[in-house]
Amino acid sequence: MRLALFDLDNTLLTGDSDYEWVEFLIDRGVLDRKTAHAANRDVVRRDQNGDISSEEFVLFYLATLAGREKAVLAEWHQDYMRERIVPNIPQQALEMLAQHRDGGDLIVLTTATNRFLVDPIAAYLAIEHVIATEAECVDGKYTGNYVGTVNMREGKVKRLDVWLAERGYSWLDFNETWFYSDSRNDIPLLDRVSRPVAVDPDATLAAHARSRGWPVLRLRHT
Repeated sequence: MRLALFDLDNTLLTGDSDYEWVEFLIDRGVLDRKTAHAANRDVVRRDQNGDISSEEFVLFYLATLAGREKAVLAEWHQDYMRERIVPNIPQQALEMLAQHRDGGDLIVLTTATNRFLVDPIAAYLAIEHVIATEAECVDGKYTGNYVGTVNMREGKVKRLDVWLAERGYSWLDFNETWFYSDSRNDIPLLDRVSRPVAVDPDATLAAHARSRGWPVLRLRHT
């Protein structure tokens, strides 16, 4: 049995779902264009440079859900999917998923992005198993906080270990373990699997991949 793990942003997508959500809300007039756009770009820059904590990163994006009615958010998400997500799913990503699916592998999407944003994307990609950052919800509304361990950096390894154990699996049950990611944030999990693959990697991951002899895939056309 093989385990195939996939990051979402800039891996299965040619963009970042969190970033695109904020830009979508700006276009909708929900968020102030000047302040929200600048803040969004700053969070992405700091994340790329490793200058932001996992907690600060996810809280910035969870704040966009705080106090909003779930029905309204769900309606917005349909338009967000159509406008911002589906056009940014490369055919090569679908082919990667199909290859692992045809091989009977256990496929898991593991991402720092919150579950509200991720679950419909995973459904579109026909990925059943999702590990994501869990948004706190009280009285039917999101609070802007998270619960449990943020699914980012070392947190991805911890959350995956728990997820496997809850389903009666251990790492020893898999003769191969794959992980596809673009980000320096995912080096802890990439180092853990037997078949790490860097997908359009950032500079830090690219250097790490070269030093380890990992394969590098290019899905984005620049």
